[in-house]
Amino acid sequence: MLNNFVIPDLYPVAPEIFLLTMSFVILFADLLFSATQRWVASALTIITLLGCAVLTVITADGQTSLTLSNLFVDDLLGDFLKLMTYLSVIMVLVYGRQYLVERGLDKGEFYLLVLYATLGMMVMISAASLLTLYLGLELMSLALYALVAIDRDSARATEAAMKYFVLGALASGLLLYGMSMIYGATGNLDIANISQVLYQGQADKTVLVFGLVFIVTGVAFKLGVVPFHMWIPDVYHGAPTVITMLIGSAPKLAAFAMALRLLVYALFSLVAEWQQMLLIMAVLSIGLGNLAAIAQKNIKRMLAYSAISHMGFMLLGLTSGVIGKEIDPFTAINAYSSALYYTVAYVLMSLGSFAMVLLLSRAGHEAEQLDDFKGLNQRSPWFAAMMLIFMLSMAGIPFFIGFFAKFAVLTAAIKAGHIAIAIGAVMFSLVGAFYYLRVIKLMYFDAPVDTAPLIATPAFRVLLSLNGIAVAAFGLFPDAVMAVCTAVLLHSL
Repeated sequence: MLNNFVIPDLYPVAPEIFLLTMSFVILFADLLFSATQRWVASALTIITLLGCAVLTVITADGQTSLTLSNLFVDDLLGDFLKLMTYLSVIMVLVYGRQYLVERGLDKGEFYLLVLYATLGMMVMISAASLLTLYLGLELMSLALYALVAIDRDSARATEAAMKYFVLGALASGLLLYGMSMIYGATGNLDIANISQVLYQGQADKTVLVFGLVFIVTGVAFKLGVVPFHMWIPDVYHGAPTVITMLIGSAPKLAAFAMALRLLVYALFSLVAEWQQMLLIMAVLSIGLGNLAAIAQKNIKRMLAYSAISHMGFMLLGLTSGVIGKEIDPFTAINAYSSALYYTVAYVLMSLGSFAMVLLLSRAGHEAEQLDDFKGLNQRSPWFAAMMLIFMLSMAGIPFFIGFFAKFAVLTAAIKAGHIAIAIGAVMFSLVGAFYYLRVIKLMYFDAPVDTAPLIATPAFRVLLSLNGIAVAAFGLFPDAVMAVCTAVLLHSL
């Protein structure tokens, strides 16, 4: 048996190997350095992510290659999503550094859990098999459950972690059951082989449809769309704000990759079935997310319901790739690239919005209420301008990246014949604009309730400014990002 063993090509897996190796280095470094030198673990974590980015770029040759017995795929789509994931996690670490120090959460285990969650996302993004996909998902999820509960003195955080864990375990079980049904119907775990068997019509359709329902349920939970959204507001509200920022950004990229690889790559032959399910979820998410957000006084809960509506828009783009029973490659690429563009745009906007919540928080005070934003323009016109950009972009006001992300998705939906749904999405977006504009009104037209100076590190100030400028600049030049999204999908589908 050993004579038949072939050493796999580890070149495409270099970023994952590097991250795992560095996690052990950070573990030992945390043991060696004292509590006053916690910045070493933070710096090593950022260096690790930058190293992963370099390795990802080096190993990106534009070709799709399989390794580890066809369990792992290295393609342009995976490389792009990984780079965005590294960027998102680095931004979370820079934004959250001061917050963590003030609350005594700046510990080695925090950075290790963040790295393991990132590793799970990387494995999900490059999964070429149902087995790899599930392993990546569980690695990411278990790390995130622990991160939500990392503030052991907070009963609210513990409660949120328990809810997240119980519901997450249920969703993982449903997803695994769906995968077992797909395996039973096709006799394959490889995504490419499943697609081939389905294309040839060699699988039991009844078992496949049952498996598809469970798989869509698992995907919907990880995206946080209706009716599997119940964990989003409680977890966003209960978790420390820096963890909320993490959950609301990078995992969305991994969840998009999971949806694309499962539904478009593996189960494309069942598009008529999953398209209808996702359309219903998209409409309900856009409607409920925007309506429920209006009633919120807590900005973290408001942004949670906002996330539900934004993921509904992303699903709308994902379901617009096929018109009836006709498959037009141009229409499909345009629709899927609009969904990818929307996901990237949302992650940038979400990071900036939660960064402003972190900025207004200080030791002993969590700036979670909308009233905390009162008079922000009088305290700091520049930071108020940054929040203005993020809120206008999330509302879909021209000319910011959020507007063009919505425009791209709605265009794809109209081309696919979903005109009534597109009109409904626009109407709900107009309703949703209210709660974003309410934040702007509080910042510019109300007297401040807190006059404490805003304290931020130079790195925080520079990064937040770059974040806001990027949201505005990509809105003025949207074709650049859309061209990248289209190119990576063209070379990967």
